[in-house]
Amino acid sequence: MVDILFRSLASGSSGNCYYFGTQYRGILIDAGIAARTIQHDLREMGLDFQNIMGVIITHDHADHIRAVGTLGERVHLPIYTTPEIHEGIDRNYGVREKLRTSRRYIEKNKEFDIGGIKILALGVPHDSTDCLSFVIDFCGQRFMLVTDCGSPREELEEYMKTANHLVIEANHDEQMLLNGSYPTYLKERILSPLGHQSNDTCAQVIERVYHEGLQNIWLCHLSPENNTPESAYEAASQALLNIGVMPGADVYLKALDRLQASPVYPLNEAPTLPRVIEKREQQTISEDDEE
Repeated sequence: MVDILFRSLASGSSGNCYYFGTQYRGILIDAGIAARTIQHDLREMGLDFQNIMGVIITHDHADHIRAVGTLGERVHLPIYTTPEIHEGIDRNYGVREKLRTSRRYIEKNKEFDIGGIKILALGVPHDSTDCLSFVIDFCGQRFMLVTDCGSPREELEEYMKTANHLVIEANHDEQMLLNGSYPTYLKERILSPLGHQSNDTCAQVIERVYHEGLQNIWLCHLSPENNTPESAYEAASQALLNIGVMPGADVYLKALDRLQASPVYPLNEAPTLPRVIEKREQQTISEDDEE
């Protein structure tokens, strides 16, 4: 038996990328940081690109797709997302290496499989071409990621009530945002139902969806200007305390770092799997290979 692993490689407005899998194979969620940084962080785990079975993309904003062309067309990783998001990636001026052979289409509300990892994409309200949350089932563990979520949705919350591990957006402290230096139009965009989830909204969702099977909660996509890890943690922690749940004892709670990779979190045991799924040429990503 081996551990199921989760690691945040980056989480925030500067870039987002996460690993889910085992010590032998797995998937990436989003590719919003430099490909060579992704490779460096994978190698710290004893992995490399040949151990990645695919990349699933939440939406087409730059902080989630910076390296998608490099990973798809130079490293030859399949890139999974909806047709609408693929169209948005095509239009994104920051993606100079357009996806051709690596493009894979998925549908919302229809489960698909990547090497035994079952994935369900659900719609999320956000001002991108389309936006997805992912429910990931593997070896009896349910992992869910909900980011760039302008407003809560009952359908998403029903799935959160079944998750063992939850990554959820806590983007901003409303008072910090309102009193900060952002122009009015940007404040209004962030606060809109198609913007980003605040600490208070995140806390309210956690209070509604917590159940005894929920083992880990990670707070993601924190704003550098309008939030702090302490503020996000305090709001979520107080919400749990309100329902008699002790963070650190009954559930693990952590605000993810924006720029630094997190520790590698073991989630539970999975059957031993082969190390290499398909042959890919071993390579090192250089600055010349970047988007």
